[in-house]
Amino acid sequence: MKVLREKINKWINGILLDAHNYFICYLPENLSFFSSHFLKIFFSGIKIDSDQLNIIKQLPENAIVVYTSKFKSNFEFLFAYIRYKEMGLPFPVIGFDYNAFIWQPLTRRLRTVVSYIDYYFKNKSFPDPYKSGYIEEELLKGKSAFLSLVKEESFYKKFVKSETDPIAYLIEIQRTTDRPIYIIPQIISFGKNPIRANNSLADIFFGTAYKAGRLRKIATLFKYPGKIIVELSEPINLKQFIESKDIQEYGIQYVSMLLRRDLLLQLNRHRQTIIGPALKSTVELKESILANPRFQVFLETYSKSRKTTVQEVSKEVNNYLDEIAAKYNNTVIRIVAAFIGWIVNTMFDGYTVNTDGLNKVKNQSLKGPLILIPCHKSHIDYLILSYLLYNNNMPCPHIAAGKNLSFWPMGSLFRAGGAFFIRRTLGGAALYLRVFSEYIYKLLEEGFNIEFFIEGGRSRTGKLILPKLGFLSILLEAFKKGACKDLIFVPIFIGYDRVIEESSYLDELEGGQKEPENFFQLLKAGKLLKKKYGKVYIQFNESISLNEFLADRDIQLKSMTSKEQNAFCRNLGYRMINAINDASVVTPFSLVASAILNCTKKRFTYENILSDVETYIQYLSYQGTKLSDTLISDYKRAVEQVFETYIQRKFIEPVYRGKISDPKSSEYFVNVNRRPAIEYYKNNSISHFIPVAITAIEILKIESFQFQASDLHPGYAFLQNFFKYEFAYDVDKTQEYFIRKSIKVFIDNAVLVPHEKLPDTYNITSAGLKILKLYTNFLKPYFESYLVVISFIETTSLKGLDAKERIKKIQILGNRMYKRNEIERIEALSRVNYTNALDFFGNKGIKDSGNTEKIKYYKDIINKYLSFLQYTG
Repeated sequence: MKVLREKINKWINGILLDAHNYFICYLPENLSFFSSHFLKIFFSGIKIDSDQLNIIKQLPENAIVVYTSKFKSNFEFLFAYIRYKEMGLPFPVIGFDYNAFIWQPLTRRLRTVVSYIDYYFKNKSFPDPYKSGYIEEELLKGKSAFLSLVKEESFYKKFVKSETDPIAYLIEIQRTTDRPIYIIPQIISFGKNPIRANNSLADIFFGTAYKAGRLRKIATLFKYPGKIIVELSEPINLKQFIESKDIQEYGIQYVSMLLRRDLLLQLNRHRQTIIGPALKSTVELKESILANPRFQVFLETYSKSRKTTVQEVSKEVNNYLDEIAAKYNNTVIRIVAAFIGWIVNTMFDGYTVNTDGLNKVKNQSLKGPLILIPCHKSHIDYLILSYLLYNNNMPCPHIAAGKNLSFWPMGSLFRAGGAFFIRRTLGGAALYLRVFSEYIYKLLEEGFNIEFFIEGGRSRTGKLILPKLGFLSILLEAFKKGACKDLIFVPIFIGYDRVIEESSYLDELEGGQKEPENFFQLLKAGKLLKKKYGKVYIQFNESISLNEFLADRDIQLKSMTSKEQNAFCRNLGYRMINAINDASVVTPFSLVASAILNCTKKRFTYENILSDVETYIQYLSYQGTKLSDTLISDYKRAVEQVFETYIQRKFIEPVYRGKISDPKSSEYFVNVNRRPAIEYYKNNSISHFIPVAITAIEILKIESFQFQASDLHPGYAFLQNFFKYEFAYDVDKTQEYFIRKSIKVFIDNAVLVPHEKLPDTYNITSAGLKILKLYTNFLKPYFESYLVVISFIETTSLKGLDAKERIKKIQILGNRMYKRNEIERIEALSRVNYTNALDFFGNKGIKDSGNTEKIKYYKDIINKYLSFLQYTG
């Protein structure tokens, strides 16, 4: 028997090649021909974004890579093995608690069987890859692994049979090696449908996008492989994790529990960034709001103050929620997304987006709900932003929309796309405001992303409107009450070469009434599809975590008084506006419009405009401003195309009629009636030029070819305050900062020359005067608008006039002053400018003709500034 056993052992060792490290959890680097080719074809339709793969590529060379999924899934394990191997990346060959026996080559399967039988007869148990040290040995050799956090049998194995916990096992390995173990969460979603509180029959039988069954996986893979989303989450450095001060004192079991919890939270949050939170029905939403103890207390108090019953007030609440609430429907979103894609390709020449910024936003969404804050120039804004997010595997946000957009049939579509509706004015509607606030609280509590326009409405002038703070205040109050752990504010710029609402905006600026949105407007919109509107530009600025923002400044929001919170809200609102301006893209349409309207001559050539555009580009490049791709690649060609477009649209016209032999050498003038349209596009980039424009006009105001930088400070501070209702200023930067930057630009452009002996003293060059006026003329329409308003106040009593009557009378006076040549720019006859001027003078206590001293003071100052802004030829 001894001889027989020796022969059998020799025979077994021969089959096993004198090794016993054959385990069913191992996928060898070389599969069988059939397995390898079958799996490659099987997974070939699934796409992985290159940005996702960069997460793996950026790991240290000596890293031990372990991929992890939430649920145990052979599909995900095999996918990671095949696809990462194809791309030359670390691919998992070890599956913790996986059975890969069927995919092993035939010879290895035979050896695995023999090894298991031999081990069993010798030890009365099957081999354990953990206790044998096999997995540790392979990982330290540089092999990668795959780990699942939730397995049906995990509780029984871990707590009943006391089998090895893979997480604890990895922690043990990390404690014995200097090489870092990186755990990379991998998410595979079989579609973008959000989870529903009550699953449909199909979800019960086939699983959800979140946790798909085998039939759903196979059906999706073969029929709609493009719907399968693969994303990698931020890797966890296990070495750093176990060495952190908060964890060092605990035992391995507790640390492994913490790590598993953190990984599960990260996977759940990341998956939520793809499909969104679980959706509840409208009835469930209403019930959860009404049943809230905090809201119940309010209802009791409110009903008593109104001498009515809680039931009657609850009926009103129900009606308000019907008026407000979105009815998110992923099927409708999918259909509308395809339609928006068609519109974008039909009406526009595509769109450009900073994908790095978008990826950062997605990563930030792991911390808390995103508060998306785009500028508002067009109705296309919210459509294209939702379309962009949907196409980049992010859920469409819930969008705060004006109640005017709830008209039939678009209101229902907007609700299905995530829009919830808000009244324009909330004054006196205490119950409505509280219901709306509770609705916002609920959205944040559930984890939904929210989009709102901080300007309140679409800009009719082309520049950003100063922030409206009501909705932002509601968000801060919800956060203060504990609706969510953090708020991530995302400033977004959305700009256009041309806006589709151009004609209606100009009509409103000139005194026309805004048409309410209705179905017939929708029918007329079909004409817009026959035109091209250039490109759309989307830029994401750095997100602001409210928690980090508060911590950096040592601000305690919860202990703030109402007055302090209002000031904080105002500060945050201005930061958002500035952040949007900083992210804005300057287009050739805007620069050519600026050069045309700011030209110091009434007649100009193409070469004059090109030269002025080059001056602006030099300034913007120095400031680090984002330029459109057409300006970066070939600005001369871009300027030429826009110049030709402006000729075709009769924005500018040749001085001499007839056939133009050479458009570049011909002289042109601005079509007076088209100046307001050009002004709109000039204003698209005006925020970048305001600091340099104010600096330039203060230099001209000195009326000397030599000055000191300190001479500019009082005037700069005055104008910054004078135009505070027109432009948002960066609250973190001083006027000295802006003056210094502007002077640096002027020196680089040979506008100024530093004095040889006197410090902080500069001389203006002879060529510099023209360039200074190229900047100062950005301000001319605003000075003229304010002159019209102060002239109106000087001769008219405002008492007894409502806002509409005041504006109407100011428009009449403005038209009269324009005809008398008391003002030069027809674009100065703007209702928006007039309103802002009234707000400014009212803030200064100038409300009627009785304030003669103040009126004379401001009128003289305006006329003085305008004296430096005359045409030179």
